[in-house]
Amino acid sequence: MRLVQLTLVAGALAAAVAFAGVGRPDTARGSAPDTRNVTVTGTASVQAVPNRAGFSAGVSSHAPTAQAALAANAAKAARIVEALRSGGVAKADLQTQDVSVSPRWNEHGEQDGFTAHSSVQVHLQDVRAAGRLIDAAVAAGASETSGLSFERGDRDALYRDALKKAFGEARLKAATLAGEAGASLGRVLRIEESPSSPVPVPYEMRALADTPTPVEPGKQDVQATVMVTFSLA
Repeated sequence: MRLVQLTLVAGALAAAVAFAGVGRPDTARGSAPDTRNVTVTGTASVQAVPNRAGFSAGVSSHAPTAQAALAANAAKAARIVEALRSGGVAKADLQTQDVSVSPRWNEHGEQDGFTAHSSVQVHLQDVRAAGRLIDAAVAAGASETSGLSFERGDRDALYRDALKKAFGEARLKAATLAGEAGASLGRVLRIEESPSSPVPVPYEMRALADTPTPVEPGKQDVQATVMVTFSLA
């Protein structure tokens, strides 16, 4: 009797193993997914003429005391701001960058009063006004101008155009490589965008006595780079 029971149990286990794969044909075949792919980088740029500009205007004052130097400099800075506002610059486009006061030393290493300094950053919505407003700041008493830069107001839209071109270049490169490998290009598996930051165009400023300061914005490149992985069929 014990031998018969053992035989029945063994038979039941064998049947369970035999039918374990029924209803799961993929698992039963044990096939691995196709992992062939190609990764490429695409880079493209869109060129445009900048339509906005920015520059910094500063002024310094010397006086026997720190308070007197700061007060004199504040009056000069106010005249510069007033000239820029009269020239059409909105209040929101003016930003104070620096206000400082420090001891002044002569050639003998002795303190000779104090020096106060301040500067304002000017954001121009119209690049064509740059030369005229630089002259206006200098005429109002600015003793230094620096940091002239250019940018596009619609840079985001230009960057999206560059992204589309960069992806197109990546697809073209991937298709070429796939053809050389005797395969065809499949679906996109992964896309990575490389960080991009605007590149200001530097310009050396020279304030002229009788003629408007010439400002040439030139052209600016908006560049985009993407890394794309395609499957291969």
